[in-house]
Amino acid sequence: MNTCDKLAVLSDAAKYDASCSSSGSKRQNTSGTGNAAPGGICHTWTEDGRCVSLLKILMTNVCAYDCAYCVNRRSNDVPRAVFSPEEIANLTMEFYRRNYIEGLFLSSGVLGSPDETMERIARTLTLLRGLHAFNGYIHAKAIPGSSPELIERVGRLADRISVNIELPSERSLNALAPQKSRDSILRPMEYIGGRITENTTERRLAVRAQDAPRFAPAGQSTQLIVGASPESDLTILRLSEGLYRRFHLRRVYYSAFVPVSDNPLLPALPRPPLLREHRLYQADWLLRYYGFTARELLDESTPDFDEQLDPKTTWALRNMHAFPVDVNTAPYETLLRIPGIGVRSAKRILSARSCRSLTPENLIRLGIVFSRARHFIICSGRFCGEPGLTGTYLRNRLLSGSRKRAQVCQLEFDMA
Repeated sequence: MNTCDKLAVLSDAAKYDASCSSSGSKRQNTSGTGNAAPGGICHTWTEDGRCVSLLKILMTNVCAYDCAYCVNRRSNDVPRAVFSPEEIANLTMEFYRRNYIEGLFLSSGVLGSPDETMERIARTLTLLRGLHAFNGYIHAKAIPGSSPELIERVGRLADRISVNIELPSERSLNALAPQKSRDSILRPMEYIGGRITENTTERRLAVRAQDAPRFAPAGQSTQLIVGASPESDLTILRLSEGLYRRFHLRRVYYSAFVPVSDNPLLPALPRPPLLREHRLYQADWLLRYYGFTARELLDESTPDFDEQLDPKTTWALRNMHAFPVDVNTAPYETLLRIPGIGVRSAKRILSARSCRSLTPENLIRLGIVFSRARHFIICSGRFCGEPGLTGTYLRNRLLSGSRKRAQVCQLEFDMA
């Protein structure tokens, strides 16, 4: 099999891994090729909205494991290929020189053993950083069960390193991926999180921070599959909350389950649960930037998100006693909880109201979604919504407005 054939197989095999955001790297080019500092990197999006390009491949789709949900599982009859470290390094450099990519996202099936696979990944990164003096962005996957020494080597060469947690519970992991264990996944995550914290301290105490060795400067992330197992959104969100708190993750990525086999242990979904994935991403954003907790957004009586409304609006409708809020006096933390007001618009409100009392027209100019926010705010001493609306009636009103906007968008699309 030639290089082009291998590339076709191994790039296609990597498409189910969603955790390839490149944000957070500040690797500077001093005397080599490539630079991860100024731009982003494969068609993925950074935290600040930049679209970036990565060569996203597997080292191999040969795998010793037989995970029921995985297209590369041992028992699946698919074309197999293996890249050598030298082939990946050369391919990355050739793509970079042609301006096709700005970095590399490298994962792998388990070839032989976790340590054997991780050794090949480490050798690939050593060739890129050493022989080729490549200073572009690299995101490498750590193989669950691999040794701390190999993770250390990879972490010193990669900008971001990640371990996929795969499924929300140990019970599901045992049923669908019996060769993996919760401990083999969490131990590398714990080691990476600890080393990132240590490295931050080391660099802060160093005489010249730029000369101190770096360990995964863009942090670590993980990915879990949504819909392959029966866990609720509450279980998933509580898991994510714990991972952020315990391991200081930059991101948890959610991947809607795509049926790849007729295994009786897997649900027979007519289509991937993309809307559920979207709601989890919205809730994840609320955890990281809006000060919410998983317990506020969901509970045992309501363990799954409303597919028709976003999580913040759903929370507001369940907590109407907290509204209306006066936008001219409310603290930043309270403004963030108002539907239609985001992080940027909340900061703009704080800045603008220091000069004058804000009116509805001012709020619209500041960028808030006034059609939604007005039902929850007081502005210029007056309630901006309709008096007497209950949570149920307001929900129907908001849904009606959403449907009308969708119809207008569809009409504009049809006329284009």
